[in-house]
Amino acid sequence: MLVFQIETRLHERQGASTHNFDVALPPTDSDMAAQIFKDPYVFDFLGTADPRREAELEQKLVDHIQKFLLELGQGFAFVGRQVHLELGEQDFYLDLLFYHLKLRCFVVVELKLGEFLPEYISKLNMYQNVVNDVLAHPDDKPSIGLLLVKSKNKTIVEYSLAGYTNPIGVANWERRIFEDLPEGLKANLPSVEEIEKEFQDED
Repeated sequence: MLVFQIETRLHERQGASTHNFDVALPPTDSDMAAQIFKDPYVFDFLGTADPRREAELEQKLVDHIQKFLLELGQGFAFVGRQVHLELGEQDFYLDLLFYHLKLRCFVVVELKLGEFLPEYISKLNMYQNVVNDVLAHPDDKPSIGLLLVKSKNKTIVEYSLAGYTNPIGVANWERRIFEDLPEGLKANLPSVEEIEKEFQDED
């Protein structure tokens, strides 16, 4: 684990997400939340093939939930995926829901395959409002939103977060597997899925 943290430069990623914690949380909670969230998150366990749909990315993260929890960091407890929320006679499904034991709050995670768009913040904020109102215990602190995107413009994210009172962090996610190999060699290597299938076929 220590080698992995060194190789993925955890010390540079820790506390690097773009967020509004300083205005949305009390100072002690703000400092703790800022240090808990990273940027980028490294999902090297996803294999070499890029997910084609957000549902596929979500499924892969759940399939590797132990590794996903390790990358999220200490204190995260998995609550569920595609958590159903009924609002105004409409059905909504938040991607992933966690509870952070130290912060004493729910963490709503939304996954996006592409670049950050300002409207993602509005939807995540709505999910947090419902979680706070319907799922949270009276003793729980307000939920924190984490939006994971493939890329973002920090200036656009900062302007998009302005005015929101729910604490929200925005970070990139990436795969770093085989990152030091030449592009031509990467393309010729089998994916993790292909290797697993090969072993299954032999059994």
